[in-house]
Amino acid sequence: MKPVPPSEPSPKVDIEHAVVSDDPRNWSNARKWGIVALISAASMIAGLNSNIYNPAISQIESELHASDSEVSLSLSLFILIQGGFPLIWSAISEIQGRKSVYFVSIAICTIGCAVAATAKSIGVLIGMRCLQAAGSSAVVAIGAATLADIYEPHERGTMMGIYYCAPLLGPSLGPIIGGILTQAFDWRATFWFLVIFTGICCFSFLIFKDTFRRERSLSYQAAVRRVLEHQAAQQAAQRSETSSMTHVAGVIGTLGPATPPEISEDKAEKLSGKITPESEATGKDLEAQALPMKRAPSSIPDVKLSLKDVNPVGPFVQVLRRMNNLAILFASGLLYAFGYSILYTCSRTLANEYGYDALKIGLVLLAYGVGSLLGSILGGRYSDHVFRRLKAKNGGKSRAEMRLESTTYGMLFLPPAVAAYGWICEEHITVAAICVTLFFSGFFSIYIYSSTLAYIVDANVGRSSSAVATNSCFRGVTAFIAAEVAIPLQGLIGDGGLYSLWAGLMVIAELLIVLVWWKGAAWREVAEGREKRQATRS
Repeated sequence: MKPVPPSEPSPKVDIEHAVVSDDPRNWSNARKWGIVALISAASMIAGLNSNIYNPAISQIESELHASDSEVSLSLSLFILIQGGFPLIWSAISEIQGRKSVYFVSIAICTIGCAVAATAKSIGVLIGMRCLQAAGSSAVVAIGAATLADIYEPHERGTMMGIYYCAPLLGPSLGPIIGGILTQAFDWRATFWFLVIFTGICCFSFLIFKDTFRRERSLSYQAAVRRVLEHQAAQQAAQRSETSSMTHVAGVIGTLGPATPPEISEDKAEKLSGKITPESEATGKDLEAQALPMKRAPSSIPDVKLSLKDVNPVGPFVQVLRRMNNLAILFASGLLYAFGYSILYTCSRTLANEYGYDALKIGLVLLAYGVGSLLGSILGGRYSDHVFRRLKAKNGGKSRAEMRLESTTYGMLFLPPAVAAYGWICEEHITVAAICVTLFFSGFFSIYIYSSTLAYIVDANVGRSSSAVATNSCFRGVTAFIAAEVAIPLQGLIGDGGLYSLWAGLMVIAELLIVLVWWKGAAWREVAEGREKRQATRS
């Protein structure tokens, strides 16, 4: 009798491709495009909130008897909170899903806009600006995670580029809309406009079908593990003096410290194949774990999680523990801070040196917005093209760093465009030249940024929402610093000196991207090995 050949082992996939019911990646293109359109529209809220009332600042100062420092505080606090708060929204979305976070966060923003529209003091306005920032911050971070939920890696560059067009429209259209509303009515009209816009977006998410799947979330699985460990410890303590202690030890031994004694041995075995003993809160990652292709979605036990199980610090630390993430986040932060600085100082230059009113300033700044839109779309599509080409060249095997090669052309032209803008403003050359350099500065900066954002998602499988939220935090901090120092530096060294400095910072950002392109894969392998060793010791 011939020996029976051993059965083939089941193919392994990463957590991002775990089998789930109603897989969002299998939805129709029409449904996917509907989701992209909805989150893109909602992502405009952040940009509109931060810029729409800028043309009305003089009216606000006069009516609310506010000082320059108080108005400046309303701007800089908005940036800081909008950058940091996504860490909380992201952690909640990895437990409760995307839909509930979208709805609640935008509802909070709507309330903040409504109260700001009726504010009688600058203190109330500042407080409501903080509420607006907290509420509007969720969509940009979680929107990228939603795209990761519904699209495969080779499609994300294009979709990220299309999606990111919407947030870029906010800073461009905000001053124009604000200028029109302020001149036609008053400064309160800008906030009533936001109430209507955010309210429409909020109710639109009632028909949104959630894309979150717990089987593909490292944060969810880590939270389940913590809950099960706590339950097991409690039950072990209660039964320490009974004969059932043997049964408790047997069950826990099957799964590890995370399995409560009442879980059956079969269920514990399933769980052990799905969730490893690592915990994000203690610095242990799950990303490298391979999952059986045929694993059923029910392998994660039904454990009711509450907001107290959310740990925003754990995912944040996990992202920062990897050198490739740290380098790309610094580069991303510099690119974003540059955009905020140039829009802020250009408004001041056009008003003081060229005598432009709010509406004309908004129209000039539209050149930067149009360049950013084209850079986002073309940069995203080219990023996917390069990614697919390199993957095919590598025998069908891919790594996240491949898409960073697409940033090469943008790197060559961004620093010269930035420096040229500064010296054109310094020499008071025609506004047409300012528009041209604004266009190219916006185009090349976002051309690069679209690839770095897609890389952040691709390089953090199972934790894309936390990674994008960490990126948002870096952007918020760098933009806050840029907003605080931009005007003093502009007054001290002029536009020429300021944007020569920014050109140098862009070179540093580009060098960090090149470093990740070169060493990122090796850094990730080292990090995964370290995390596996930590898991073994635990």
